[in-house]
Amino acid sequence: QVQLVESGGGLVQAGGSLSLSCAASGFTFSIYATGWYRQAPGKQRELVAVITSDGGTNYADSVKDRFTISRDNAKNTVYLQMNSLKPEDTAVYYCNAHRWSGVLRAYWGQGTQVTVSS
Repeated sequence: QVQLVESGGGLVQAGGSLSLSCAASGFTFSIYATGWYRQAPGKQRELVAVITSDGGTNYADSVKDRFTISRDNAKNTVYLQMNSLKPEDTAVYYCNAHRWSGVLRAYWGQGTQVTVSS
């Protein structure tokens, strides 16, 4: 059974930091690209950051230089370190794993709330 379980969300003041984790199971994590998406109330889900199976990273412009994505294949876990948080970072953050091999296989976590107060 495939599972992605996020943890680490919460309430923080603007300028603070939070670290999210996503533990994966039920599939070969190391060969999947993994990423973090977020969805604020009334808005579409958007990409925050992605890390490929070989460690390449890409970030949304809005979080560059503030957020860092990393992964530990030995622990089947992807992380998102969020610094200098802003109220506009408030959203539900979702973990994603995906791989294209003729067909797209994509898995999602249940989401974790991040709230940044001003």
